[in-house]
Amino acid sequence: MTSRPVRSRVLRAAAVLAAASLLSACAFGDPPPNDPGEPPNLPQPSQSEGQESAVAEIVADNLEVPWGIAFLPDGTALFTERDTAKIRSIGTDGAVSDVQTVDEAEPAGEGGLLGIAVSPKYAEDELVFIYYTAADDNRIARLKLGGTPEPIVTGIPKGSNHNGGGLGFGPDGFLYASAGETYHTELAQDKKSLGGKILRMKPDGKPAPGNPFDSLVYSYGHRNVQGFAWDEAKNMYAIEFGQDTWDELNLIEPGGNYGWPEVEGVGGDAKYVDPLVTWATGDASCSGAAITGNLLITSCLRGERLWLVTLDGEGGVTGEPQPVLEGQFGRLRAAVAAPDGSVWVSTSNKDGRGEPQAGDDKILRIVAGSSGIGKA
Repeated sequence: MTSRPVRSRVLRAAAVLAAASLLSACAFGDPPPNDPGEPPNLPQPSQSEGQESAVAEIVADNLEVPWGIAFLPDGTALFTERDTAKIRSIGTDGAVSDVQTVDEAEPAGEGGLLGIAVSPKYAEDELVFIYYTAADDNRIARLKLGGTPEPIVTGIPKGSNHNGGGLGFGPDGFLYASAGETYHTELAQDKKSLGGKILRMKPDGKPAPGNPFDSLVYSYGHRNVQGFAWDEAKNMYAIEFGQDTWDELNLIEPGGNYGWPEVEGVGGDAKYVDPLVTWATGDASCSGAAITGNLLITSCLRGERLWLVTLDGEGGVTGEPQPVLEGQFGRLRAAVAAPDGSVWVSTSNKDGRGEPQAGDDKILRIVAGSSGIGKA
């Protein structure tokens, strides 16, 4: 694991204690009483006074590979299940319900029903956006819940693996999506291909104004981005799956070339954007990313942990990333900031690469001791 400008550092055992100190210094604050704009008001963890550690509360269990999570304005959580192609919901009372099945989705390998995003104008347009694998490609569609999805972007390369699938609205009001290179590494450097890219678009699927290449492409040279998020200064960060050596946290710049397949990790070549942080793949393989306050929280599959990265507010990081919840819940997939400032995380133990335990898969609400991990 490294953070710029240092290329490689060894995380000592004492870092676990350092994580506790970090948690005590950063707080979500206690959630306010439940109202229509909040997710379920779940019980707070019971801990000894002064104890500081990340705690996960189970929001929902016995799920089938929950992949993306997004919140409606009334606090209802929507989530996708990759392998059932279902959109499901968690009400403010904690009840889990089926919303609909996306019939056009064809789950296989790492493909299926993936990302989900809610229109920032949902109160007016009632639109939800989804990223899914179809018969011949990956697609982005919009729909009103219960209605038929309308594809707005087609032709995103499809593969058994590396389908990307991240979806989210940025602070500029435009929709962003991450597309993998489907193990065809040459696609990442081909600006005419949608594979191996971060895409930016208007809600109708057309390129957003100001895109660097007069197309949907916002950045390129990516292997397989799934999670991304923005800080309060509107800086965009994305998590990148490496191949064998380094996973990455990148600051995303319009038109930036992130080097794949020419570079994995820090390349030191001015042609490519170097990562802010790198991790050994066995410690990370992170999928989700959420930002709350000055902390970026990334959820890791192979690493089976959360990494907490302190942001400096200027597009960089400070200190050393700290791990929490190591090995406690298995593979961790989605991470999203909830309206109350907590972070919701999904497990991915039934995706064919994990070891499912009783109650898997789950969606968790992450808090931390008496003070939390959210706001500085």
